[in-house]
Amino acid sequence: MSLLELHDLTASYGASQALFGVSLEIAEGEVLALMGRNGMGKSTTVRCLCGMMAAGGVRRFAGQDIGKLPSHRVARLGVGLVPEGRRCFRDLSVTENLIAAARPGAWDQAKVEALFPRLAERRGQVAGTLSGGEQQMLAIGRALMTNPRLLVLDEATEGLAPLVRQEIWDALGVLKRDSGLSILVVDKALAELAQVADRAVILERGRSVWDGVFAEVKGEVAERYLGV
Repeated sequence: MSLLELHDLTASYGASQALFGVSLEIAEGEVLALMGRNGMGKSTTVRCLCGMMAAGGVRRFAGQDIGKLPSHRVARLGVGLVPEGRRCFRDLSVTENLIAAARPGAWDQAKVEALFPRLAERRGQVAGTLSGGEQQMLAIGRALMTNPRLLVLDEATEGLAPLVRQEIWDALGVLKRDSGLSILVVDKALAELAQVADRAVILERGRSVWDGVFAEVKGEVAERYLGV
């Protein structure tokens, strides 16, 4: 049984329809890359998955229908979101951000700090004074401390310096190897995704147009749907 199932997802912003039938599944322990050019519906799909906007179609997590659940209940079922733009609590310290939504489980502050040692160095620092890369590490750590079954990362490396981007990709590699988490990654970095992703789903104009093993995202597929 799949951990996450989205079938024929539809969604609109007012009179403007954004999704026209997105479908994807993620198995336990699988890393799925959600890809596509800008404006094709990736972030909208994430919002629908997390209960942040209304949608038609089927949304099921761990066998449970989540189509009508509000976002906080979806999170409690085990969906940990690292949102686009990080959205840390700017006036709270690193430690306060990490414990704000923490739930019991394997991931605690010590384990997050082992994954991102910079956060240990800045425990008492206010989040708003961190660099963009450090805020992204904090956002990932905060999501992990909810002890999710599915970690969702929406453009987690966008706009970051190359060295910091690599630190985050290295951390995702550790999560894939050691944690058993299912992970949904929205990103465009083919070379880096190739190190962690098992499969990919590609969106175009709000529709799922390609689904397969990540190793096949190359050549004609990449050129046609990603402009690579």
